[in-house]
Amino acid sequence: MLQALIIFVAQLLYVPVLTLRTIMMVKGMKEKASAMGILEGVIYVVALGIVFSDLSNYLNMASYALGFGIGIYIGQIIEQKLAIGYVTIEVNTMERNDRLTERLREVGFSVSTAEVEGMHQARRYRLDCTARRDREKEFIDIVSSYEPSAFIVSYEPRNFKGGYITKAMKKRKEKFLRSKAKASSKVS
Repeated sequence: MLQALIIFVAQLLYVPVLTLRTIMMVKGMKEKASAMGILEGVIYVVALGIVFSDLSNYLNMASYALGFGIGIYIGQIIEQKLAIGYVTIEVNTMERNDRLTERLREVGFSVSTAEVEGMHQARRYRLDCTARRDREKEFIDIVSSYEPSAFIVSYEPRNFKGGYITKAMKKRKEKFLRSKAKASSKVS
């Protein structure tokens, strides 16, 4: 029974680590992904070692499978909470809404606007924004409060160059490096 519990807990740890490692790999975070891979490997070997030590113990196998399934669920919750990366959001409205655009910019979103042509030469207005993933819901909520019938689509960009976001990222990185250098000079 203790072995089954160890296997179950190991899977609850293993699968979220696997999920995070995969996300970090996709996002190009090589060092963090490698560190997660090491942790993932250790947990995997321990859990599987216990299962393979007695293949007649069906409770161990069931614990492995149950822990794996619940681990996937936990991994998704963790990934949603961390919201690593960026999202590009495109909004199409029937009419120009300057109040909406002003509100989005007021709260820190970089928004580009354009008049576009829909079916049968119908005029539509499009808002484009690239933002941190953890702000996607906030953006959509603001748009929905101003334009309940707006068409909204979001997707994750694979990479981008230039613009408002890149400047903000560069400033954050420089600030981080300065604070890190300051902290290390205090230690010395």
